[in-house]
Amino acid sequence: MSEQGGKSGEKRPGTWASLARAMASWRTASVTLLSFSSGLPLGLVWIAIPDWLRSIGVDIRVVGLITLAQAPWSFKFIWSPLMDRYVPPFWGRRRGWMAVAQVALFATTLALAGLGEHPEAAWVVGALAMAVAFASATQDIAIDAYAVEVLRKEEQGVAVGARVALYRAAMFIAGSAAITLAGRVSWKWVVIGLATLYLPMLIITRFAPEPEERLAPPKSLKDAVWYPFVGFLSRHRALEILAFVFLYKLADNLGGTLLRPFLVDMGYSDLHRGVALGTIGLFGTILGTLVGGAWTTVLGLGRALWVFGVIQIVSNIGYVLVARAGAPSVWLMYSAIGFEQVTQGLGTGAFSVLLMRLTQKRFSATQFALLSSLFSIPRVVAGPIAGFLVYSIGWEPFFWFTMVGGIPGLLLLARFVPLGVRDPDFDVQSRPTTRAVSRPMMVGSAALAAVVGMGLGLVTTALLTAVQNLRKAPQAGFDFATPFGALFQPASVTDWVTLASIIVFGLTVGLLTAAVLAARSGAFYLPEQEAPPSPSGAPSP
Repeated sequence: MSEQGGKSGEKRPGTWASLARAMASWRTASVTLLSFSSGLPLGLVWIAIPDWLRSIGVDIRVVGLITLAQAPWSFKFIWSPLMDRYVPPFWGRRRGWMAVAQVALFATTLALAGLGEHPEAAWVVGALAMAVAFASATQDIAIDAYAVEVLRKEEQGVAVGARVALYRAAMFIAGSAAITLAGRVSWKWVVIGLATLYLPMLIITRFAPEPEERLAPPKSLKDAVWYPFVGFLSRHRALEILAFVFLYKLADNLGGTLLRPFLVDMGYSDLHRGVALGTIGLFGTILGTLVGGAWTTVLGLGRALWVFGVIQIVSNIGYVLVARAGAPSVWLMYSAIGFEQVTQGLGTGAFSVLLMRLTQKRFSATQFALLSSLFSIPRVVAGPIAGFLVYSIGWEPFFWFTMVGGIPGLLLLARFVPLGVRDPDFDVQSRPTTRAVSRPMMVGSAALAAVVGMGLGLVTTALLTAVQNLRKAPQAGFDFATPFGALFQPASVTDWVTLASIIVFGLTVGLLTAAVLAARSGAFYLPEQEAPPSPSGAPSP
């Protein structure tokens, strides 16, 4: 890794001048405003719809099943290659897909308004919620890819912070604010109002600038699936970077996953918990991400990852103090929540810039979707792990453990961003370096890895279920065989989704294995016309 900048004959603008340019850019403004359109459907599906259905008497089991409508956000990488490969006949590759998704969001959200207050239509609500989520995930793919392609390097930090702020604001409007307003007006008119908010977003999409560098789409769907893997894995220390993406926010994910039960156990009232998590936490995250994104531009990506990484690890010390206090101390709790949420935002700001820098523009839809999905996995598995740890060791030791859990991420960071490097380069190797492996060996290795991945997914899922069952009924003892066998006999929608997730995970592991072999051995590499230029501008060897 080398530090970027300092090339002869090139005058680099100062950090504050770069920040001012980014703030005034129409590219930054359009990317930021479009993020408002991303937050609306998430607030509707994740917060408002479950609240509305339960308030009108829908069975809690049905409400629980309908929350599976969130699945498209977790699996959006599956259809992202289609959006790299195919170009709508209007407004370009990224803005065209944004427009298609926004029209779909307007139509599906408007359709929800027609259901009124009919508890018997809960399954129709669920189907429409799934359609909203699918359209929203599609829009997210397009907006993220557009941000990667259109933003200049010095604009990325400011854009990341502003995007999160508007995204969170939109979630609040479509979630908590919509619930409050529906109690005074009606669900129908609230949803109609939410649907109309997509119309100005469509206008912004129409007049948003096209990327300065026009890149042709992959020549086939196979290339759109394969090249993003090979291209990323051709980077120096690619596997270590992937592990870092997984581990960098681990301490935050573990510490934050059970905050509500923690505050309940510590004796804080509903009012105090609501203020802490709904107000202080929300504004703390927004403030932290804004500052984190802006200061990533000032400090440089490498230094920001180090500074914010250390800060976000030690931030859980506030929860240690809350656990140690014994009796409730409202201001101590508010301070701990506020400090931790701000530092979490700082780390998210720098980390989001890293994801943008790691993404190749030609395959931005697929690569960014894959990286963001990998980033979200720790949030999914953190809950069961945290619950078992708290049950075993208690709250105070648990929060000490979360801080230790952040150290592996920093050790990996040192591997590809040594301490003191301001802006690391992420080189892509376009030529094979060693003798290619045979195609049969590559296919066989990928198939074996897929089977191992599925097996690991099955064992992990069954183990977590067994641990949860042990917590509920300690007298029954630890039973691994029953939940493991149940995975092969899905009886509900949730069971089928779990099994499908394990299969997708295994197939992804297999494809990743094949891509690693191809990238490392030269069995299949990006030809000159597909590979992006090196950051230094030097020709390929």
